[in-house]
Amino acid sequence: MVSAKALFERSVKTHLEAWGLLEAVRERLDRLEADSTHSAESAQQQTALAARLERAAAEAAPQWLGAPWQVVGEQRFPLERAARPGEPTMIRVADAQPLPGVGFPVVVPFVGVGHIALEADARDPAVAGLLRSIITRLVAAFPAGQLRILAVDGGALGAPLAPFHALIQAGVMNRPVSEAEQLRELLAEAEQQVHAVQAGTETSPDVLVIVAAALPANCTRNDLARIAALAHAGPAARVHLLLAGYPSQTRSAWEPGLERTTLITADPAARGHFRVGDPPGETFGADGRALNAPVTLDPAPPPDLIEELCRRIATKTEADSALTFASLLPERLWQGSSVNGLTTTVGRVGRGSADVSLDDSTPHWLVAGRTGSGKTVFLLDVLYGLAARYSPDELALYLLDFKEGVSFAEFIPTDNDPTWVPHARTVGEESDREYGVAVLAELVREMSRRASEMKKAGVTSLSALRSARADVAMPRILAVIDEFHVLFQGNDDTAKQAVRLLEEVARKGRSYGIHLIMASQSISGIEALFTKGTSIFGQFGMRVALSGGGGILGLNNDAASALPTGQVVLNHAAGVASANRRARFPFADPASLYTLRHRMYEMRTPGSKPPTVFKGYAEYSVDGARIPSRGGRRKVVAVGRQVDVGLNVAGFALDSSPGRHLGVLGTSLVGADVLTSAATSLARQHQPGSATFHLVSLVGTAEDEVWALRQRLHAQGHEVTMLTLTQYKELVQKLAARGSGDRDHPEYLFVYGADAASSTLKQKEGRGRAPLEDFRTILREGPGWGVHVFGWWRGVRRLSDDLGLSGKDDVAGIVALNVKGNEVGSLIGRVHLQWQPRHNRALFIDRHEDKDDLIVPFVSPGRYSEEYA
Repeated sequence: MVSAKALFERSVKTHLEAWGLLEAVRERLDRLEADSTHSAESAQQQTALAARLERAAAEAAPQWLGAPWQVVGEQRFPLERAARPGEPTMIRVADAQPLPGVGFPVVVPFVGVGHIALEADARDPAVAGLLRSIITRLVAAFPAGQLRILAVDGGALGAPLAPFHALIQAGVMNRPVSEAEQLRELLAEAEQQVHAVQAGTETSPDVLVIVAAALPANCTRNDLARIAALAHAGPAARVHLLLAGYPSQTRSAWEPGLERTTLITADPAARGHFRVGDPPGETFGADGRALNAPVTLDPAPPPDLIEELCRRIATKTEADSALTFASLLPERLWQGSSVNGLTTTVGRVGRGSADVSLDDSTPHWLVAGRTGSGKTVFLLDVLYGLAARYSPDELALYLLDFKEGVSFAEFIPTDNDPTWVPHARTVGEESDREYGVAVLAELVREMSRRASEMKKAGVTSLSALRSARADVAMPRILAVIDEFHVLFQGNDDTAKQAVRLLEEVARKGRSYGIHLIMASQSISGIEALFTKGTSIFGQFGMRVALSGGGGILGLNNDAASALPTGQVVLNHAAGVASANRRARFPFADPASLYTLRHRMYEMRTPGSKPPTVFKGYAEYSVDGARIPSRGGRRKVVAVGRQVDVGLNVAGFALDSSPGRHLGVLGTSLVGADVLTSAATSLARQHQPGSATFHLVSLVGTAEDEVWALRQRLHAQGHEVTMLTLTQYKELVQKLAARGSGDRDHPEYLFVYGADAASSTLKQKEGRGRAPLEDFRTILREGPGWGVHVFGWWRGVRRLSDDLGLSGKDDVAGIVALNVKGNEVGSLIGRVHLQWQPRHNRALFIDRHEDKDDLIVPFVSPGRYSEEYA
């Protein structure tokens, strides 16, 4: 079988031999013309010569590469068979007619050999036609997915390249650029391929052709020097130039010459004709400068042929380049070591793999893309790809989603599928900002723990620690925050705290193997980051831009502006245009995720715990809470779950301190649920009969719930009383008059609607003091007697009135529901307290412990809480 190189050399030799014969015929015809005679023999020689030249051209540039467009239309050559990447390719550029009746096609070396430049730009219709001709021949001849065209149109207003619009959507050609800065980005992409081939990191590059209908007018000397450098080094890396308007009339004095380039210039002797310069490394004629014959440039293909071809190419490219999620996964799971970093494959760059890393060079990523751009799919590709390569001992995941969605539902157990991804430590869906702060705080604590371990081991890096202490569990941690802009909305204390923690993790995380991926639609307009944006985002060297997410790239880097769904710009240099890599990523189909998740679940360490799952919309009941066991001296009242990494139970500890009582504030019926949960949790800590529960229902809507609580406590063997308002008043007076109690047998008062008792407690009987004074005595002295009050007040002012001026501190625990922060602040002496009431949340304050926490208040099982007013 004849090799491609041998065929190429033979074609060139035949072409040159034919030229020699043509010269001989020319001399003989000159003599015949001098004799004014033209024999039949000369005509036969001309015909034979033309036929031989035609055959030579057809052999050098077969089918799509060299056939006339009429022949192409008639024979409908198959696609992708005329050229192969890595093989020298000749292409038809013109028709020559050196003598009357003698004509032949002009084919010149191009891909795999050199470049083509035309002195005139594509505003000349003949030049525009040739550009269309060459592009059409290239995309038809080369296999789909192995040729990319980088288009430039600096002066022809887009018309020459407009028929190839379908190739843009298929990723075969970019949207033509017109500015010098954009040209520089294309040159950088071509240079990147040259450097990769020279370094041996890209062994099978695509064919990359820079097609310029006209170079931008404001090109600098440096731009042209870069073009000349590509002309020199490009062919070895499959990078080629097709430049119209080079050299230009305005810049020709300082434009460098292009090596390995066939130059096509206007023929001054014949208007409308051109001259084709000698091809790289060869000569056409004795003068060593150009083909010694006037030529007519190859015309543009018929528009319908271009349209049909582009449609077929686009369809085939899309089909051939289709990626599956399964094709990105390793054959064997959990074989990777994360000592020096994390690496996974997210898709394809050309025909090569798109590998991305979280390591010392790119410790953190920013990911951006508009709704529908495929951001969630991309994150699933990344996370499942990493989980497939690294075991839970090498990788731990903290996942947060701040939008209404289920971005990370594939990582947690559900009612339909009890499995989970073993790497997941905590997963937040529709997370609160406070939960995000809690996760960042947890990462800071982990950094401190690792710093301590490093100090003990006498090392300064995670890799050194893991090498020195194989017994230390130290997986790399990846925290992914989707729609992270929500975390920093506003300029309140939560946003400020989030910024402080994020900055610390971003600056120090790489040293301790802690990495961040922050994803959003945009990073603009985040008020809390106005003064910190540069210092924080400067740590995020890896930028991943999907369609509409170009804001995270550098200035004038609009590489993501026209990305179709399923494509992404990967940039490891903080958005600098020269570092762009355009990649395709697959759809993470549910079937593949299901299969992989189950495989990893079966491989997990037996007894490993599922991730902590925080669902912003979920309600919680005290029945599922972990409460201290019976017999402990210090009882803890459970009121909800903290919005933190572990969703720990928010508890109010009881002791003999004055004012150790709990007040629930707000009109929401969740107030009744909180009291019921408090009573239920206390009952679980007492032996039957060791405490007395006094239940007072002063709110009609809570009657059924209080009665159900009585039945429940009674069934557990506890002493329970149900009191009317009058009985409640009498109990208050009795307890205050007694002035003591049995701490081994405490008494708990649960008052539903305590504000409704205020007027009754204020009424004096005779000349004695009002029961309200007795109530205040109980608040002040009761804990020392073993008496604690749990009341639900439906207004802050009503509780304040009950406490009086001297008793503001006599209720240490506050659960604020649908009351404003400034109202609660006025009660506890913190006028700037920041609290915005919202559904299914409460602010839990323990004044003795000097802390306040956002909680999800416990609600009665099976009952849905109302929307807060």
